[in-house]
Amino acid sequence: MSAQVSVTATARLHLGFLDMNGGLGRKFGGLGLSLDAPATRLTLTRAAETQVEGPEETRAAQLLARAQAALAPGAAHCLTLHEAIPAHSGFGSGTQLALAVAAAVRRLEDLPNDAAADAALMSRGARSGLGAGLFVTGGLVVDGGRGPLTQTPPVVARAEFPEAWRVLLISDPAAVGLHGEDERDAFVALPPSSAQESGELCRLVLMQALPALAEQALAPFGAAVARIQEVVGDYFAPRQGGRRFTSARVEAAVAKLTREGATGGGQTSWGPTGFVFVESEAAARALIARVAPEARADGLEISIHKGLNRGAKIDAVYAHIA
Repeated sequence: MSAQVSVTATARLHLGFLDMNGGLGRKFGGLGLSLDAPATRLTLTRAAETQVEGPEETRAAQLLARAQAALAPGAAHCLTLHEAIPAHSGFGSGTQLALAVAAAVRRLEDLPNDAAADAALMSRGARSGLGAGLFVTGGLVVDGGRGPLTQTPPVVARAEFPEAWRVLLISDPAAVGLHGEDERDAFVALPPSSAQESGELCRLVLMQALPALAEQALAPFGAAVARIQEVVGDYFAPRQGGRRFTSARVEAAVAKLTREGATGGGQTSWGPTGFVFVESEAAARALIARVAPEARADGLEISIHKGLNRGAKIDAVYAHIA
């Protein structure tokens, strides 16, 4: 039996919804990518009484209580959070924390892993199955949206993200992405998109982005992501001050990076984090050298990342039995 479980779950980019029309009986769907950082890292052990400490401890305590009630009734645990993905930045922090807590309880109590069930248990994945899918497999995944009987939107495709490619993240510490009740209200207020727009988005994923990944062709992949971001950004613009981006400064920085040679620029989820893609570490460093001083003078942060082609890391230490 496990004496201690450690879980590391990393951030994801939400590259865009696929169908805000729902005319075929399923709605939302999406394209997402696991990143090497930032990450949520936690450790769980059994205890005489439940204790939670570290960043995001209030939210983590609520999640632990829910996981305990469903997966380990009557048990008590000590949960230590060593670091947490920044909240409300477009990285899927809430879903990754919830799944990490549930996965830790499962491993500690010798229960089988089930991220899809845990997403439903923890009230995650109301519109997207990307968080659960990426928690399991990493890489780039497509989820099939929510139908009338869907528990957690299923992953319908997965691809390896090329090892050489890099992702530049541009964040605005002064801005916060839409979340909570405001996010729910936004989805209620926005009308269905057109069937034509949804058709274009699905075609871009199936016939451009995924084949480009298979052939490791950055230009068509970036063009597909950029167009997806334009369509989705215009759809959500009424809830983002009339812009495709939450932060006007991030939008300007992404545009400049694109002019300087990057591709696939956009905003992850509600932002305020933006992203672009480049073909190599050297290209990423050269681009940052040209653009970062001005961006940082504007109060922005820019960092280089890899795609992560594996799921969350779950490690158990087993008690020694004499």
